[in-house]
Parts: sequence; C-alpha cells; structure tokens
Amino acid sequence: MTSPAQPGAQNLSSEREPAVLEAVSTGYPAALSDLGQLVRIPGMAWPAFDQTQLERSSSAVAALAEATGVFDEVRVLRAAIPGTDEVGQPAVLATRAARNGKPTILLYAHHDVQPPGDDALWETPPFEPTVRDGRLYGRGAADDKAGIMAHIASIRAVAEVIGDDLELGIAMFIEGEEEYGSRSFAQFLADNKDALRADAIVVADSGNWDSVTPGLTVSLRGNARFTVRVRTLDHASHSGMFGGAVPDAMMATVRMLSTLWNEDGSVAVEGLVEREAETPEYTEETLRDEAGLLAGVSPIGDGTILSRIWNKPSVTVIGIDATSVAAASNTLLPEVSVVISARVAPGQSGEDAYAVLEAHLRANAPFGAELTFSDVDLGNGFLVDTSGWAVALTREAMHDGYGVAPIDLGVGGSIPFIADLVREFPDAQILVTGVEDPHSRAHSPNESLHLDTFRHAVTTEALLLSRMNDIVI
Repeated sequence: MTSPAQPGAQNLSSEREPAVLEAVSTGYPAALSDLGQLVRIPGMAWPAFDQTQLERSSSAVAALAEATGVFDEVRVLRAAIPGTDEVGQPAVLATRAARNGKPTILLYAHHDVQPPGDDALWETPPFEPTVRDGRLYGRGAADDKAGIMAHIASIRAVAEVIGDDLELGIAMFIEGEEEYGSRSFAQFLADNKDALRADAIVVADSGNWDSVTPGLTVSLRGNARFTVRVRTLDHASHSGMFGGAVPDAMMATVRMLSTLWNEDGSVAVEGLVEREAETPEYTEETLRDEAGLLAGVSPIGDGTILSRIWNKPSVTVIGIDATSVAAASNTLLPEVSVVISARVAPGQSGEDAYAVLEAHLRANAPFGAELTFSDVDLGNGFLVDTSGWAVALTREAMHDGYGVAPIDLGVGGSIPFIADLVREFPDAQILVTGVEDPHSRAHSPNESLHLDTFRHAVTTEALLLSRMNDIVI
C-alpha cells in the first residue's frame, strides 16, 4: 500500500479539533452511562452460562452502532466453528464505505466477558457498575466493554462535528467469544473479508503504561495451553499398605512439574526461546504494587523485569484435578491432570513451543509415569511494524489525547487472533491499543476502569478518526 497523501490535512484537522474535543467532553456522560448498561449484561461464552445474555449483549451493541447514524449497515452475525457442527457466538459487524479516496479503519473490541469467579471476593456485585475513587467497577468494565464504548463515543463525536463531510470508511467488529478462545474468529474473517478489509485496524483490547500515560502495544507473547494427565496406577491403593514402594500420580506430577523451572523461577525448558529487545525502566517496587506481590515474596526470573514479562517465556500451572482437601484420604492417587499455560516469546510459534514442552515433560516423567496430552490450544505472538503512517498518526493522537507522549509496550499476555488478522489482511497496519491500566485487574475480582484513562482513550480515538478523514490513499 502506498503512503497516504495529506496535502492540507493537518490544517483541516486542526481547525475542527477544538469542536471534536468539545464533542467528546459533552458526550462523555452518555458514553459512561451506556458503558454501565453494557456492564449489567453478564454475557459469557462458556456453555455453562446463560447464552441468551450474549444475544442481549450483541443486540445492545448493535443498537448503539445504529444510533450513531454513521453506518451503512449493522448486522449481528455468527460464523461456523471449523472442525465442528457448531457456530460461534453472536458478533456485531457495522460498516460504512469510504468515499473520495479516503482510507478505511477497522475498529475491534469484544462484548463477552470472563466469568466473575467467587462473588464473595468482589467488594460490589460484579454486574452492578459502581463508581468509587475515580474508577468504574464491574466485570467487563475494562475488558473489553470500555473498548466498545471508546469506539462508539469517538464515532459520535466525530460524526457530530464533521457531519456530511465524514468520508472515512469505518468498519466495526465487536466479537462475542474472545474470552472463550475466538473459536469462530478465523471463519468470521473469511466469511466477511470484503466488509472487514481496511487500511488500518485498531484492536482496542490491551493496556497502557499507567493511568496517565498511553501505550501502543508493539509486541505480544504467544501461548501454548494444554492438559496433561499423569497415570501411575490402574486403581487407587492404600497409602499405608503400598506407600514407599509404589509411586502415586501426585508424586510423579510434582516431580515432573518441578523440572519446568530453574531455581530462580526462570523457565528451564530447552527449546523455548527468548527475544532480545530493550525495555523501559520498571522497578521492583512498581511490580510489587501492580501485581500484588506479598511482602517477603521475591520476584522470579532473570534479566530486566519487563524483559521477563515481554520477551521471555513463562510456564504456569493454572488448573489441577486431584482429590480435594475436604475429601482427602490415605490413598495413593492413580492419576492426576494438570492444565499448563505457557507464554511464548514473540518470534516463536505456539506450535513449536508446544512441541518442546511436550518433549520436555515426556523426557522428565519419573518412574515411567504414563502421560496423555489433550485440549491443546495454541496462539502465535505478534510484533508490530512501527514504520507505517497509521502508527505515526496514532502516536500523535495519543500524545494530544492524553497530553503525554505514548510509550511503546510489550505485553506478556496473548491475543492469538491477531495472527488471523495478519494472514487475512497482510497490507493493513495493526494498532493494538486499550483502555486498561495496571490496576484494572482484568479477569480478576474487582475489575475496574480508570475513568480519566477512558476519557483520554475516547479523545485519542476521536482525534485519530478526524485526522484520518483528511487523508487520501
């Protein structure tokens, strides 16, 4: 794609930008109210939850898109889940065609949320939006219903100011199963490729450096998640009768898992690679504050703290099936299952990482324990090409929207579907942004959105849309 021509674009944008900023400010209370209404909808994509709530959520988002008056078409769609007879959760696709050679921008977010977990751990009910101390609390308040409302509110402001002179192409794709693995995402892209095709793609599902400093995510780790079952016996046996001669599955599992890490907690799996890249200054004190690390508990790993999070692999045991404490008895367990979640350094594929992890566990299974692997879920990392015009325009908009220069971020988490976007739209510039800050506690009890960060995010996106409207491709 050629670089955009912008003769006089900055002059046009600067003349109307005070009005855009005013429109963002006057529209902010309505945006916050609409966000609260979305938070009240407990839309979770797991089959164990009420699936009609996702239909409510998608309908609510579609109504918000329709009400902007900007889109030529707004649809609620589903796509098939490849390899199954199922279809995915409802997604919202809103489109308007570009006019007079203007570019098209695709705005992504998701309307499904994580389960709330134990309600007792929430200070206020998870689906009752509550404002206190400058933050909005509720499941999905930050991840990612605020991303939806950043799109809607910025479109409202720009449409109010530019009116009939809005010639920018806009597609908005609000997914309904991101928290459940985006199982139909690739098929949705294939089914709607022409409607989704864009020059720049904003993925509003990441975070910022802190509550006052914007971040543009330029690298993401990949992931390799799987279940491994460890068996040593064909039935349970009395631990007093046979303990000391017979290895039970728990002993084998503990010994096997311990080989995954070095003494300092860094990953000890041969074949998992690291990426060499500079990282900003980030202190142990900041880590303790943002992660909730207990006093007396030391960080793990080696190298700079951010290199451990952004550029190196990690391995975490996130689930285990074994006898509960309440049901414990003097028994040798015949089998134990664990779920392992590995984060993979940018540049290594999830497939390669899984292969070396499986090989490592098989090589380190003690006493000849039998291993069975299942439920493998893989995703690749992502490195942004920061040389494009859309990246430069976004950085400028962030600077003006927040009043602070943005920081290029790596993120320790994964957004595997970005690889699908790259594959389907290789010429598009992908911009990973977000409304979260390090204290948002996404996926955790007491998830919250910093309200000033949200306001700045809406301002940033409104400026970006306004300025893109003056570009000719």
